[in-house]
Amino acid sequence: MTADPAPEMPEPAEGGIAPPQHKAVRSDAFEELFTNEYGRVVAVANRVLGDRGEAEDVAQEVFLDFHRRHRPDAGFAGAWLHQAAVHTSLNRLRSRRRREKRELTQALAERPAPPDDPARLAEVAEQRETVRHALTRLRPKAAAVLILRYSGLSYAEVGAALQVGTGQVGTLLRRAEQALKKELEVGTPV
Repeated sequence: MTADPAPEMPEPAEGGIAPPQHKAVRSDAFEELFTNEYGRVVAVANRVLGDRGEAEDVAQEVFLDFHRRHRPDAGFAGAWLHQAAVHTSLNRLRSRRRREKRELTQALAERPAPPDDPARLAEVAEQRETVRHALTRLRPKAAAVLILRYSGLSYAEVGAALQVGTGQVGTLLRRAEQALKKELEVGTPV
C-alpha cells in the first residue's frame, strides 16, 4: 500500500503568505449557504437601510467576511450572517446619518430655504427616518432584536443570531419595543 502524495502547495505570494486552500467541497458548501441565506441577509439589511441596492452591498460584504473567517458548514453560519447584517447595516446607517448631517449643514449654509415636499410622501419618509434614527440610539442588542424580528425571522432564528435562548426572544423583543417607543416619544426629531 502506497501513501497518497502530499497535495501541492501553491507558491507563496509576495510577502511569503500562501493563498488559502479552498477545496471544491468548501466551495459547494459556501454556494449552498449563500443560496439558502442570501435572501434573508438582504431582507435584514433592507429593513434597516430602506435601500435594496445598499442592502445587497451589505449582504455581499457580510458573505465575503464570513467566507474569509469561517467554514461554510459551521453550525452558527446563519446566525452569524444575520447578526453581521444587522451590525453592518447599523454602521452604514450611522455613517449615512453623519454624512447627511454634514451635507445638510453645508446645504443650509449655501441655500437659506429648503424646497416644499408633497405632504404625504414627506410624512412617511420622515416617520421612517425617525424610526431609523431612534434605532441607532438603542442598545445594539435591542436594535438587533427589532430588526431581525421585523425582517421576518422566527423567534428561533432571532435567538440563534443573538446567541440567546428562544424563550428569551419574546422578552427581549418586548423590552426593545418599549425602548423604541420611549425613544420615539422622548427622542429628538430628525
